[in-house]
Amino acid sequence: MKLIQTENGLEYYAFMHADFEGTALGFFTRKGGVSVGHYQSLNLGGSIGDDPECVIENKRRVYQAINREVTSGYEVWQVHSSDIVSIDEPLAPSSPRIKADGIFTSNPDVTLMMRFADCVPIVIFDPVKKVVGIIHAGWVGTVNRIIDNAISVAKNRFACRTENLVAGIGPSIGPDHYEIGIDVIKRVRATFTEHADDVLIRQNGRVYLDLWTANRLLLVENGISRIHHSNICTACDTRNWYSHRAENGKTGRFAAFIGLKHE
Repeated sequence: MKLIQTENGLEYYAFMHADFEGTALGFFTRKGGVSVGHYQSLNLGGSIGDDPECVIENKRRVYQAINREVTSGYEVWQVHSSDIVSIDEPLAPSSPRIKADGIFTSNPDVTLMMRFADCVPIVIFDPVKKVVGIIHAGWVGTVNRIIDNAISVAKNRFACRTENLVAGIGPSIGPDHYEIGIDVIKRVRATFTEHADDVLIRQNGRVYLDLWTANRLLLVENGISRIHHSNICTACDTRNWYSHRAENGKTGRFAAFIGLKHE
């Protein structure tokens, strides 16, 4: 990944590989915003206690940094589901956010944006059909195989072929920091069966979940072979990233976005 520093003082990381040519995408760090306290400083989470005016200004700065209009944005109400929506137009100011954890579009006038603080952001691109998607995969979405639903929408709604799809796994909590209990372990084993030991890491009597490997396995199962990985752990670096685990729930949300460039 490449770190991009923008003219208005923001920073984001982007996959610069040719596989993503034709997209505008990235994962913003927490730098360059106006939020204070636990939310310092580029918080995009609007329902976690931050000053709404700060969130609005932060969003304006994000869209300015990527040279896209705020009015092009489409967001959902992220609820740790496995639901995916396909959309044709930006979200109208008067429209409520749909409850979902994945969005796809083929409209270059739309910018897809989601918010994260440890969960896994996954971006999807079909360079043939010109379709982009973004997915929010926490442990719940992962064990409920949100990737399956996302690829199903890509194929059924946009006629994508899995061999053409490219995926990117963005900054999120790494396997050394995501300790889980017995109930989650059971859910992981039920989903990943013979691959459970590939995603469950045992250290010093504790069990950790490797969300990176888990979602990569799901992508591969769905026929996606071109998978790029940021290898950035949010819990390791709270100076640059928000981390719900590392900051004991008192933190903001960083922005991840993807859109199609106009030809």
